[in-house]
Amino acid sequence: MMKRFILVIIMMISTLGMYSFTNNAVDAKKTSYASYYHDKFNGRKTASGAIFDNSKLTAAHRTLPFGTVVRVTNLNNGKEVIVSINDRGPFHSARALDMSKAAFDEIGNIDHGVIPVQYEIVD
Repeated sequence: MMKRFILVIIMMISTLGMYSFTNNAVDAKKTSYASYYHDKFNGRKTASGAIFDNSKLTAAHRTLPFGTVVRVTNLNNGKEVIVSINDRGPFHSARALDMSKAAFDEIGNIDHGVIPVQYEIVD
């Protein structure tokens, strides 16, 4: 009986420890690169089911839940934009975000297809 009680306590402690570790990893600021969607995707359905609109402030990320609000900062000029995740991608290992053209244009020059960014979830 005592062994079972101790086992339950150990499991609870390890579960709480993993929960706090994964929360900190998700909330951390991350750096990567961002690109933007080509106009040919306008009007197409995103992975979330929303219709893509290059004039809205949205982005794609491989794992963040749909509807997650993210602050994206251009590391070259410090400009920031707030986007909502509504699609999956990018499917390029060097990039973490595919942004709508409007969001990309807020913080960078669309003549440059990729910019270094820092991104974090906004509470």
